[in-house]
Amino acid sequence: MPERIAVLDFGAQYNQLIARRVREAGVFSELLPYNAPLSRIRGDALSGVILSGGPDSAYWEDAKRCDPGVFELGVPVLGVCYGMQLMAQQLGGRVGEAPVREFGRTAIRFAKSPLFAGVDSETVWMTHNDAVLALPQGFRTIAATEHCPIAAFADDARRLYGIQFHAEVAHTPQGERIFRNFLQNICGCACTYSVAGLSDALIDQVRAQVGDARVLGALSGGVDSSVASVLVHRAVGDRLTCIFVDHGLLRENEAEEVLGFYRDKLRLNVVAVDARRRFLDRLAGVTEPERKRRIIGEEFIRVFEEEAKKLGGADYLLQGTIYPDVIESGTETGATIKSHHNVGGLPRDVGFKGLVEPLRMLFKDEVRALGEHLGIAHELVWRQPFPGPGLAVRILGEITEEKLAILRRSDAILREEIRLAGLAEQIWQYFTVFTGIRSVGVMGDLRTYDYTIGVRAVTSTDAMTVEWAELPYPLLRRISERIIAEVPHVNRVVYDITSKPPGTIEWL
Repeated sequence: MPERIAVLDFGAQYNQLIARRVREAGVFSELLPYNAPLSRIRGDALSGVILSGGPDSAYWEDAKRCDPGVFELGVPVLGVCYGMQLMAQQLGGRVGEAPVREFGRTAIRFAKSPLFAGVDSETVWMTHNDAVLALPQGFRTIAATEHCPIAAFADDARRLYGIQFHAEVAHTPQGERIFRNFLQNICGCACTYSVAGLSDALIDQVRAQVGDARVLGALSGGVDSSVASVLVHRAVGDRLTCIFVDHGLLRENEAEEVLGFYRDKLRLNVVAVDARRRFLDRLAGVTEPERKRRIIGEEFIRVFEEEAKKLGGADYLLQGTIYPDVIESGTETGATIKSHHNVGGLPRDVGFKGLVEPLRMLFKDEVRALGEHLGIAHELVWRQPFPGPGLAVRILGEITEEKLAILRRSDAILREEIRLAGLAEQIWQYFTVFTGIRSVGVMGDLRTYDYTIGVRAVTSTDAMTVEWAELPYPLLRRISERIIAEVPHVNRVVYDITSKPPGTIEWL
């Protein structure tokens, strides 16, 4: 990489948004643990360092701290929230409890600084209990709010900067501009990074990893596994065999559509495995979400191991793991939101020499851009995201054949209506949820006591933060009327209007 920003992760849940903003501005970024050694941080072509937010107080004795040598690497450093406080604490300033805590949109005044070039006084997103109370030597204040006199600071000579607010979130309207200023005006980056330029490098990485070995590909039919399979196929050719597992948790007509597309259009060598009974038996009686995910993750691996033996062996397992999967499954410093079946849900004893995960450092929109660059059909690249555990993470409570049938049909109706409305590519993700809730209704003048189906539709660019989609009321009406009329044992439809955070995209 010609340019690289190291983002040190101090444990805030959405530190990946910083990495996103950097990549969006045209510079490759890497999220590293806060205690990474200087040799790892420096790496190749280091252009700058960003210190993320975090839950600690910088003045705690056991607070998370980076190597102080970070400030002596000769590259610019930007501290965000806790990152700013930590910089102040480690360089001789004073940090303590804020006289007045700030949460939410906050009016701010900016001083002249290359960090804020072209940024007018406006509102920013604040969320902090502590504050910098005294500047380290050589620093000056470059922003202030009514209750936070040191809302940003700078040591221009050493190119050290800090912001108390969160420029990475959409609630800071000019946050993108601030990051771009840091990259261009302070780090001197040309900002030429693009996903398209990565394809050759990723192919070379795969070849270097697997050599002449055979690779077994876990193919779900989603965009992540599709792009990963095409990429690895270009790297190793016929030494890749893709396995499509029908685990009984697929959407309506899913298996037939996937197999037809990959065999006929992509010309991949795909082996179909009917494991429906196997998965459903293992999931019988299981209600706890994390246990569901782990059972599914383990069974996937066991099926792949068995299929590898039938094929005469395979040293490597290909997965379409992407960066949000890794982050949400828990990092060295971040909390686990949910164990993705291909990361946190994997068993400890995986019977392969190694995992091939060429997309592990990419966000969803970057994967789609790479897929377009590789020439994969548009309809596949923009296919609705579908989690590896399938409908299991859209059924609250125990999974049964009856619940699966209800969910499949309701989901098919939703997808059809979204497509007919011309919104299929405008909405990031949309699906139905079997809530497990039963309520009283009246149908055909008779009392009913049947299930409630939830409808979820969200907009996003990276799947890490989402907003609920404001579907037109007439469309919502048609969806509700059709589901209730056409799906047995459903008498109520509700629409989920929860953003992420605080919710997640999937319900489980």
